[in-house]
Amino acid sequence: MPAVTASTRERILNAAADLLATGGTEAVSTRAVAAAANVQAPTLYRLFGDKQGLLDAVTAHGFASYLAAKKTLAPTGDAIADLARGWDSHVEFGLTHPAFYVLMYGVPQPERRPAAAEEAHQLLMGLLEQAAAAGRLRTPADAAARLILATNTGVTLSLIATPSADRDPELSARTRDIVLAAISTGPEPTDTTAATLASRALALDATLDDNAHPLSTTETALLHEWLQRIAAHS
Repeated sequence: MPAVTASTRERILNAAADLLATGGTEAVSTRAVAAAANVQAPTLYRLFGDKQGLLDAVTAHGFASYLAAKKTLAPTGDAIADLARGWDSHVEFGLTHPAFYVLMYGVPQPERRPAAAEEAHQLLMGLLEQAAAAGRLRTPADAAARLILATNTGVTLSLIATPSADRDPELSARTRDIVLAAISTGPEPTDTTAATLASRALALDATLDDNAHPLSTTETALLHEWLQRIAAHS
């Protein structure tokens, strides 16, 4: 039996990706992929098991491409501006690769989350934690991440489902600005409103573990809880 090389696997994934882009998931049959990649069906089954295993690998391939695009964005030094650029790149990826995007986000598979998807989530959390440390967040980072992902994904899927001639060109930008305004403060908050109290609590919470202080582990955990409660209440 001939050895299966990395290039063989890559050729199969590229063939499946091409079929997905032109015909959707229905076009990604094991027979069609094997023919397009010029491999025998047993090779495909040995690598991926079945059609679902192949689709899982194609999904991971899509997330890896998405993550690579994310990593090309150099930080600006302003976490909120970087979140806005990340939102826009997310939508752009979805509209450029709609079949990939629907496979990645339109069919939830939390039990089969690719490593690249988790890495992309950690990039988002990193930006939110930077914003929190700078006193720019009104809401805890994990809650902000859930809100951003839900709305960013929803907008992208909505635009994909709408004929290009009927799309509202301002929908994504308007939604982005509303969401970011809801979770963040201005660059130099000067008021004493509840929102500013929340941002200050989250800033302390974000930096607490990185600074020397006289609190015990138990006291630190308790202070984390208090700061999170202040932010949530505010």
